[in-house]
Amino acid sequence: MNNNDVLRRLRFALNIDDDGLVALFGRGGLTTSVEQVWGWMGREDEPGTMECTDDVLFTFLDTLIVDRRGPPPAHVAPPPPEPFSNNLVLKKLRIALKLRDTDMLEFIKLGGRDLSKAELGGLLRHREHRHYRPCGNQLMRAFFAGLTQTMRGTRRD
Repeated sequence: MNNNDVLRRLRFALNIDDDGLVALFGRGGLTTSVEQVWGWMGREDEPGTMECTDDVLFTFLDTLIVDRRGPPPAHVAPPPPEPFSNNLVLKKLRIALKLRDTDMLEFIKLGGRDLSKAELGGLLRHREHRHYRPCGNQLMRAFFAGLTQTMRGTRRD
């Protein structure tokens, strides 16, 4: 998934309005405007759409973690940066939203996909681990669909 799609889906799932998104970016040290946010929310084929870079998406995810969980302890060194991937987005969302394995599996199931706990563990492992598994776009879409249903109260049980 591209960064614009990830940001758009998260914004909708977490019910963050334009001003809230600008404020969130501001707390992360990135000065933005509502117009810039609208540009990131556009689809690829729409005029006026701006590319959401990896740095912008990482700022959003890292600020979301601090906003939801609080700042890390001063004695803890930040982890080395990883290259952008769907796996990294899942890891950061797991931290920011305080999700357990069962929560993530439920979101994915609500989105129309089945995944075992072992397969989920492979998605959350470090890239060099022998059981690492790359996360595909369809799985990310299923995760976001389930997250949206749960967070926005549109769940159909």
